[in-house]
Amino acid sequence: MKPFMDKDFLLTNETARTLYHTYAAPMPIIDYHCHINPAEIAADRQFDNITQVWLGGDHYKWRMIRSNGVPEEEVTGGASDRVKFQRFTEALPRAIGNPMYHWTHLELKRYFGYDGVLNGDTAEAVWELCNRKLQEKDMTVRGLIRRSNVKVIGTTDDPVDTLEYHKQIAADPTCADIKVVPSYRPDKAINIHKAGFLEYIKKLGDANGVTIACVADVKAALAAAMDRFDALDCKASDHGIDYVMYRPATDEQVEAIFQKAMKGGAVTEEEMEQYATAILLFVGREYARRGWVMQLHYGALRNTNTNMFHRLGPDTGFDCISTRACGEGITGLLNALEVTGELPKTILYSLNPADNELLGTILGCFQGTEAAGKIQHGSAWWFNDNKTGMEKQLTDLANLSLLGNFVGMLTDSRSFLSYTRHEYFRRILCNLIGTWVENGEYPADMDTLGGLVQDICYNNAKRYFGF
Repeated sequence: MKPFMDKDFLLTNETARTLYHTYAAPMPIIDYHCHINPAEIAADRQFDNITQVWLGGDHYKWRMIRSNGVPEEEVTGGASDRVKFQRFTEALPRAIGNPMYHWTHLELKRYFGYDGVLNGDTAEAVWELCNRKLQEKDMTVRGLIRRSNVKVIGTTDDPVDTLEYHKQIAADPTCADIKVVPSYRPDKAINIHKAGFLEYIKKLGDANGVTIACVADVKAALAAAMDRFDALDCKASDHGIDYVMYRPATDEQVEAIFQKAMKGGAVTEEEMEQYATAILLFVGREYARRGWVMQLHYGALRNTNTNMFHRLGPDTGFDCISTRACGEGITGLLNALEVTGELPKTILYSLNPADNELLGTILGCFQGTEAAGKIQHGSAWWFNDNKTGMEKQLTDLANLSLLGNFVGMLTDSRSFLSYTRHEYFRRILCNLIGTWVENGEYPADMDTLGGLVQDICYNNAKRYFGF
């Protein structure tokens, strides 16, 4: 029996162990997509306790605790941080097979030097250990980033954002070794069918010096925001869309839809798709012109529990996988941009793992010379960033495209302790490749294999995004 989470955790053969320890582990991290708060990096925040750094805003953990029958008061409510931590530790031992169990213990090991097992009985000792460690001077936000060997962080930012914290970080010589760049997320300008659209359009105009009265003004405001992001070395956009649509319409039709919405009228699904398509095509062309990467995250069925949505709002753990078909929408959108030579580098992420093969085949239809692997199948996302999901995404990508050109892992997290997800991914990657080699499916050429691993872990992302 192997010991729990030793140095060869998840590495089941000698080739895998060599690939990980010699080639993967030393590589720096480019966390090109996450949801951490740049204000906390600018302030170099120091957390008071482990609950703040672990449970604040983490809907992964909230879902797990709720699944153990815990009342919401002790999940996201007014209960003390100590009680919330206790409920998490009591649920954790039941999470066998869940990546949360692995992530939690990797974080305890790497950041707090804890080699034991976390459960309800050990909770008090771990609480005391972590809280004591968190007060050490190198355990601030920036200290955690440096300890994790992170070189680049891509946050997720709205076009109305002032980007003041990115400016502070860029101007701070004590943060010169950590590159923090904004990523452009214009979802609210696209979601004409959702509540708050009118109010958002006013904010978009005010933030970017444009009085918005028509669709051309929306585009002007979005472009002005891109200029501000570009000045801070933005390399990518990100779109969190329910599904990928492609329903072209004339400028006159799109304008009529916009004016209808601005007068408070309800838009139909067809009208929503026509307006969204027009804006997606506009921003896609702008991304191509600027050399940005377009990231499309789709396939979430959001806010499924109405009672909890009204109580807690969005992004609190009540979303699931959608099964809506998007192949025609993706290819239609990419093709429309390709026809005019304005298709940007693009990363496609589906929350539904059944789309893996679909995306793998779409990649080959639209590759270009701007980058090796211009069109990418993004890493296993959200409900898929577990051992099984990562192995499936890597295997499906290898079957249908060039795994060696993959830009690798990201955290997609709000936590500064989540960088161990890169370690988790690298161990899984090395074990998968090592298994193929041990099975005689690929030559035992360690120079080539080591180079492939280092490219997927770091070099490909550095080249692809232009860092």
